[in-house]
Amino acid sequence: MRLRKEEITRKLLHLFALLMPIGIFYIPRWSLPSFLPAGILAFLLVGSIIVESLRFRVPAIQKVFFTLFGSMLREEESAKTTGSTYVVGAALLCAVLFHKTPHISFMVLTLFILGDAVAALVGISMGRIKIGKKSLEGSAACFLLCMALFYGVFPFVPGLLEPWGNRIPAVMAIVISFTITIFELIPLKITPRFVINDNLAVPVIAGYTMLGLSKLLGL
Repeated sequence: MRLRKEEITRKLLHLFALLMPIGIFYIPRWSLPSFLPAGILAFLLVGSIIVESLRFRVPAIQKVFFTLFGSMLREEESAKTTGSTYVVGAALLCAVLFHKTPHISFMVLTLFILGDAVAALVGISMGRIKIGKKSLEGSAACFLLCMALFYGVFPFVPGLLEPWGNRIPAVMAIVISFTITIFELIPLKITPRFVINDNLAVPVIAGYTMLGLSKLLGL
């Protein structure tokens, strides 16, 4: 399948989402209030929900919204909440649930944001082996990118690995990369009609997996 320019632009915008894990990790280190990241994310989430709600109810707002973002929306997002709102929600949940371990929030959000983007780009452009609506090639790209981030990026992020003694156990990198890949691939169906959005769920699942594994490994 040909990769559309709009899909590339959509995924490039994911790079801006990296400001969320950066803020969660570094704002407390800048001697600012530790609750500030969660407060900012809560403000952004409320604003996003209001805009999403109004675009479904007010034709004028819907027109402006589609003029600005319509080309980047997926078909299902025309009548449903966009993935970006769920990503903000996931960042807020991570900021609250892992407030004592902001390095975990940084890593799982960064892994998911970039892994999801690469999985989509590779899956759409080169995916041949389909698994539901996604592809094996996209999932492989997600896994490899996560591993690359663990060993090619995270060790060079100032202060990130201090809680782990400035090391990344191989089992941690493999298990978390696999967790993000699998849950990004498989729909989280609670009932046939109720599916938890992966943008919201995967970072939280990966975060708890990383937290549990950290304790198990004595990190």
